[in-house]
Amino acid sequence: MNKQPHFPSRQPAIWFTLLGLAVVSLCSVPTICSASTIVSSSDSKSPVSAMKSGAPLSKNESDPGDDYANVATIADPLEPVNRGTFWVNHQIYHYLFHPVCKTYKTVLPTPVRTGIFNVFDNLEFPVRFVNDLLQLKVKRAGLETEKFVVNSTAGVAGIMKVSSKIPYLADVPKTDTCTTFAKWKIPQGPYVVWPILGPKSLRDTVGWAGDVALDPVSWIGYGLIGGATGAWTIAVSAPDTARNVNDKLDTYETVTRTSLDRYLAIRSAYCQNRKKIESN
Repeated sequence: MNKQPHFPSRQPAIWFTLLGLAVVSLCSVPTICSASTIVSSSDSKSPVSAMKSGAPLSKNESDPGDDYANVATIADPLEPVNRGTFWVNHQIYHYLFHPVCKTYKTVLPTPVRTGIFNVFDNLEFPVRFVNDLLQLKVKRAGLETEKFVVNSTAGVAGIMKVSSKIPYLADVPKTDTCTTFAKWKIPQGPYVVWPILGPKSLRDTVGWAGDVALDPVSWIGYGLIGGATGAWTIAVSAPDTARNVNDKLDTYETVTRTSLDRYLAIRSAYCQNRKKIESN
C-alpha cells in the first residue's frame, strides 16, 4: 500500500498571513478626520445650505455641486491608480472588516471596548513622547510622561483614563512622526492610496513607519520582546487590531455615507485632519 506524501500543515502560516493583513489595517484610513470635523465644516454658511434656503450664491462661493472646492488639497498625480486601489480597499472594508467590527461590537460591551482602547492608547506613549521632544516641546513631553504614569498606576495599566479627570492633563494634544516631519517643513509629496493601509502622503507613509517603530505593541508583535511566536503575536495584536479597525471603519462610513464621490471625500477628509493635527 502506497503511502500518501505528507505535507506540513499550512494552517498556522495562513492564519499568520491573515493576522499580518489585519495588523496592517491598524492604520486603515488612519488619517481620516473625525465625524465632528466633517460636520463642523458643513455649517449653515456653506453654499449647499444657501442653496437650500433660496439665497443666491456670492462671488466667493463655489458651485454647491463641487463639494470639495474649498478644502485643503494635496498633489494627486497617481489619481487613476489611487482610485483603483481605493475601490479594492472599499470592498475589503465592506465585506471583510465590516462583519468583523459588527461582531466585535456585539460580543464586547461598550465599557470593555473602552478599556481596550484606553490600554493601547496608553501604550502608545513612546510615540507621543519622542515626537514631542523632536519638536522641542519639552513641557508637553513632561505632561505626556505624567499622563502615562497616572493612567498606568491609578488607571490600572491604562484600563481607566484617569488623566481625563485632571484638567491640565485632559487635553494634551496628541502628536506623531508625521506631524514632526510637517513641523520640520518636509514636503508632503504626492497622495498615495496603499492597498489595505489606506490613504497617506508619501511623507506620512515614512512617518507611519516611524510610529510603528516607536510603538511597544509592534516590538512585542514582531518578536523584539518576548519571542516571535504566532500565539503570542495574536494575543498581543488582536485586541489592538480590533479596536483600531472598529474605530477607523466607523469614521470611514461616516465620511463616505452620503458622499457622491467617496474617493474625493476621503482625500478631502485626509487633508483636513492632517492640517488640524499639525496646527496643534
